[in-house]
Order: sequence, then structure tokens, then C-alpha cells
Amino acid sequence: MRRLVNLILLSLPLCVVHGAGDGVKVIAEEVFTIGSFPVTNSMITSWIVSLILISIIKILVGTPQLVPTKGQLVLESMIGGIRGIIEPIVGKKVFFPSFWLLSGLFFFILIHNWSGLLPGVGTIGYGHEVNNHFSISKPLIRPGNADLNMTLGLALVANICWIYFIVKYAGIKAIIKDWFGNKADKSEVSSVIFGLLGIIFLAVGVIEVLSILFRPVSLTFRLFGNVFGGESLLHSMFYLVPQLKWILPVPFYFMEVLIGLVQALVFMLLVSVYIGLICNHDEGEHH
Repeated sequence: MRRLVNLILLSLPLCVVHGAGDGVKVIAEEVFTIGSFPVTNSMITSWIVSLILISIIKILVGTPQLVPTKGQLVLESMIGGIRGIIEPIVGKKVFFPSFWLLSGLFFFILIHNWSGLLPGVGTIGYGHEVNNHFSISKPLIRPGNADLNMTLGLALVANICWIYFIVKYAGIKAIIKDWFGNKADKSEVSSVIFGLLGIIFLAVGVIEVLSILFRPVSLTFRLFGNVFGGESLLHSMFYLVPQLKWILPVPFYFMEVLIGLVQALVFMLLVSVYIGLICNHDEGEHH
């Protein structure tokens, strides 16, 4: 019977089975091409998850009503919670223009982080028989945020929008003053000290610009590293002790649920802080 099952698996290049495989690969696998445009397994997952997310919201809310339905009430409560977190950071002036970006990043990253825990992720695809079991060599479903291209795209979108918000709502003059301006009060220090402090703040501004240039890199690798590391850890737990493969990974599943939430929140908060550091500067001084 076992030999018959193996022959069936070998005759079907597309199978849904659990195999040891080679773990989660760093580079997403190309599934097919549209013209010269390659479509990877992480892209397929991101499209599916996005459609599911849009469908769930549409089903819950439908047509927004003045007296909210239960689904609309749940969604409004979640949005209200996010508003309470990010509005004090970005400031009232920029909150509504930036809310679509920040809330979108949070929900998109959260759902994609958790999508790697769903059955079938990494176990549906093309493969071959290794040591009397079927091993997946080319999965068709891969967590979107376990792909460096996905996290880089999110970081670039966030930083491009950040540039737009600070230029529109703070202005070039305020940006230059925030980065390179002398923060000392001229009335409280001598002219010599004020001049020396000006040179120091100018140097600090250059360092600040360099740190800003590296923000997309840090956002990219922070999210990618945590998601990819979690997927690799879960994969290892399944085959570390074969006799306990249905029990040993369970605590790590709960840990990945928490990490997925934290990483989505951290990404959103970091982008919020980047916006608020300049756009919320005057409001902070006023308060």
C-alpha cells in the first residue's frame, strides 16, 4: 500500500503533502510568467490574501450605515483602536491624510504575517520522492513577507509617502531647520558657543540624513528577518523530533501569532514616528 501511495505521488507533479523539503528558501520561486514578467509563489500568496481581506471587509461592512451593523461595529472598533495609537504620534494635521497608509500597512502586514501559519503554505507544490516520502522542492504558496522583494516594496512605499507628507504638511524650510538648524537659544548662550553648536548640529543633520537613507533597509530586513526566521523555525520544529512533530511546533505557532502582530505594529509605529518627527513638531512644542 505504501509503495502504491508513493507511485501515485510521483505520478502527480502537483501534490498536497507534508515533506521535509529543504526548508524555506531565501529567494521566492518563480511559478509562471506573464510575457516577460515572472510571477513568484509569494506574489500568488499576496494576491490571494489581499482578495480574502477585501472580501471579508466587504462582507462585514457591506454598505456603511449610520446605525452600524455588527460587522461594521467590529471594523470601526479596530480602526478606532489604531487611531488612538497613531493620532498622538503623527498629529491631528496629518492624521487623516496618513491614516489610509498607516492602517493599510498594519492590516496588510498582519494578515500576511499570519498567512504563513495557514495549512498548505509551503506544503502545496511541485516535488519529488526522497527517502520514501514526498518532498516539496517548489512550493506554490509562500508567505508574502518571507520574500525580501515584498518587504522592500512595503518599505519603499512607506518612505515615498513619508517624503510626500513631510514636504506637503511641513514644508522644505521646516525640514531643513529640523535636520540642520541650531536648536540652541541664542539669547541664553554666547555667540561663540552658539556658532560651535551650529557646527555640531550641522554635523548631526548630516548623520540624520544618512540614517534616513538607511530607513528603507532597516524596515525591509527587520520585517523579512522576523517572518523568514519564524517560518524556518516552524519548519525545523516539524522534523527536529519526528515522534513529536504534531506537538512540538504548537508553542511556536502561538509565538508566531504574537510576533506577527508585534511586527505589523512596529512597522506601522516606525512609519508614524518618521512622519510625526517633522509634521508633529510644532504641535509637540505647543503642547
